[in-house]
Amino acid sequence: MAQAGLEEVRRLLRRIVDVRDDELHAMLLACAYFFFVLAGYYIIRPLRDEMAVAGGVSNLPWLFTGTLTVMLAVNPLFAALVAKLPRVLFVSLTYRFFALNLLVFYILLSSSSEAQNIWIGRVFYVWASVFNLFVVSVFWAFMADTFRPDQGKRIFGFIAAGGTLGGLSASALTAGLAEYLGPINLLLAAALLLEAAVQSMLRLSKTAPPPITVSIPESSPSVENPAYNLPATFPAVEPGTRESPIGGSAFAGIRNLLGSPYLMGIAAYMLLFTITATFLYFQQAEIAESYFTSRPMRTAFFAKIDVLVNLLTLLIQIFLAGKVIRLLGIGLTLALLPALCIAGFSALGLSGTLAVLIIFQALRRAANFALARPAREVLYTVLSREDKYKAKTLIDTFVYRGGDQIGAWSYAAMSAIGFRAAQIAFTAVPLAVAWLIVALWLGAKQRQGACRSAKFERRSSNGERPGESES
Repeated sequence: MAQAGLEEVRRLLRRIVDVRDDELHAMLLACAYFFFVLAGYYIIRPLRDEMAVAGGVSNLPWLFTGTLTVMLAVNPLFAALVAKLPRVLFVSLTYRFFALNLLVFYILLSSSSEAQNIWIGRVFYVWASVFNLFVVSVFWAFMADTFRPDQGKRIFGFIAAGGTLGGLSASALTAGLAEYLGPINLLLAAALLLEAAVQSMLRLSKTAPPPITVSIPESSPSVENPAYNLPATFPAVEPGTRESPIGGSAFAGIRNLLGSPYLMGIAAYMLLFTITATFLYFQQAEIAESYFTSRPMRTAFFAKIDVLVNLLTLLIQIFLAGKVIRLLGIGLTLALLPALCIAGFSALGLSGTLAVLIIFQALRRAANFALARPAREVLYTVLSREDKYKAKTLIDTFVYRGGDQIGAWSYAAMSAIGFRAAQIAFTAVPLAVAWLIVALWLGAKQRQGACRSAKFERRSSNGERPGESES
């Protein structure tokens, strides 16, 4: 009976997502891993946003500057861990370090005075802004290191749904309990969820070891395009193989990023995404400050927006994401988000009401989580393992927060010279146009890299050496 039930679940999943039988277990473990990661984050997110408002919206640019500074300091430390430790160990240490930090903040926030709470809240805001990027970036680096490009196109959207379920559950929990238990007490639950994420990751690492990464010599022009230097990858790891450290320099991520047009293109996409997101975030903070007078009410409001976003995201991820990515390809899927922002910022400029902002924010975040984010992570599947963890983390954290910094101070400068929210919204439109062009270019380059990777895999399976002509 139980076996028949499991088989029925498998058939249902195969109807929803294009997953092979030998991929199903790994895909479900990846979903569980992401569920726990985002559940922990979505408990922290509304508390972070409320602390930003309590500390003064005018101080947000300084908090963004602090976040960027911390990112700059943390990235070489993380890259050093990547170089020296096997991936299972450095991923575990990363999550458990953040869980320990949560316990420290719980103690500090619970025992501080109101004035001290404001300053601790500002530190917490910076910490949480580092936390959310690192834990999610490490997760997707692990996914890019576990699945091939063709697998990523088929199942990354569904894996992302696991995270959305986690975010939805945690948002509903926070919205319902924040005013009764107090938001600070929920930090303990977030710490436990991070440990659950570690346990899921450990099981996934045993079920689906990383593919072997092979750097093709530049002397093989038939399969290597040195213009953007994308090494081929293919899965061929024997069960039980002990993982070795990735090696390399702690500063390899910076060097490889600056030396690769492809990586620079991903960085440009990320930069434009975050600048426009920051503009929208500041407008949301201003509106929340004017509409809601108490801290618990603001926390609940932010959590309710998260519930709306996650419901919409979940529907798209389960029923549409895989189909859309396969139908449109990576480039057009990446272009959907900037296209939406062109329309959204134009609407916000014409009618900057609370309703328009909520609709735009919900659609934008849902499109990012359900479509743009999985498509963006597929871009990394054609890179070397070193770039998946070092260059990717640098882009996802430092470049991301660099965009925040540009957006924050640009917003502050425009406000200082008298620009209203509607006028600032219109300035984001040309940025979104440039962002759309970058998306289409990246899609073309990823397609070339995936084709080259598949060609090299076929040659390797036939016993040919890199550079040999196909018969």
